[in-house]
Amino acid sequence: MTSQEQRKPTAQGVAHAAAKVAAILPETPLLELTIHGVTVWCKAECLQPIGAFKIRGAWHRLSDLTDEEMARGVVGVSSGNHAQGVAWAARRLGITAAIVMPVDAPAVKLANTRALGAEVVLYDRPGGEDRDAVAEKLCRERGATLVHAFADPWVIEGQGSAGLELAAQMQARGIGAPTRIVMPCGGGGLAAGLALACLDAEIVPVEPEGWDDVRLSLEAGEILPVPDPSFPTACDALQTPSTRPINFAVLKGRVPFGLSVTAAEVRAAQRLAFSELRLVVEPGGAAALAAALGGKVSLDGRTAIILSGGNTDAAAFAEVLASSN
Repeated sequence: MTSQEQRKPTAQGVAHAAAKVAAILPETPLLELTIHGVTVWCKAECLQPIGAFKIRGAWHRLSDLTDEEMARGVVGVSSGNHAQGVAWAARRLGITAAIVMPVDAPAVKLANTRALGAEVVLYDRPGGEDRDAVAEKLCRERGATLVHAFADPWVIEGQGSAGLELAAQMQARGIGAPTRIVMPCGGGGLAAGLALACLDAEIVPVEPEGWDDVRLSLEAGEILPVPDPSFPTACDALQTPSTRPINFAVLKGRVPFGLSVTAAEVRAAQRLAFSELRLVVEPGGAAALAAALGGKVSLDGRTAIILSGGNTDAAAFAEVLASSN
């Protein structure tokens, strides 16, 4: 059976996903950066073929579908990065894909998803329309498989492959395994996958202010939703109303705390990645770097930072570079 209700993500599943990813995708670079006089190691997932780590989970999920499931197609829900990952994998495998995306998603993400051959179904995020309800309706009507952006065991395992790749790169350089991995966090798919992949590393999820439900949930010991879904943020990739039980079951046993960063801290991190690493990193993709730059997380020379995505509109990125706060 391949229903997500019939299995949980495992470390063995992460290893399987990593082997599958390695067979089709090149490693993303591990880049050295100095912050406050300490070396950190930046995993440039923004340089994936679709510009984000989401390609990992999408490939693992879709390539494990049965022939019958592939024939019926898939439905995804995403503001853009997971959308492109699912569209990329679906095109490679000859699967029909429909992606439920918000009307206010960045234009570059909408365009790229369509260019990869997926059908885009828009929903009204600003108006409060329920994206999951839209996706579930499509699945019922089409008999398609839902590929959730973070609450899916295959997706979690696929995202965790970044941790195994990162650890191997650090070991190959003689640095040793990461003591700490700091990553942007939306629904917790990447954080949960890394927690399964790197059992000896401290896992630090970072969310934008106002959308730090994972941080609040970890503090409370139970899943809490975003207090105000209308709170403005440029981190569209991290706008998830709440984490899910499948993610929280992993996180609550491995992750003691989460962090939040301000909009100004995110912009400063984007500028740093551009000036020092020559990378274009979208707001959500820079959240972990923002926490490190803002002095919110300990750095010890073996701290790794995930730069999770680089899909940002050119005009918006130009404004960030031109600003000083």
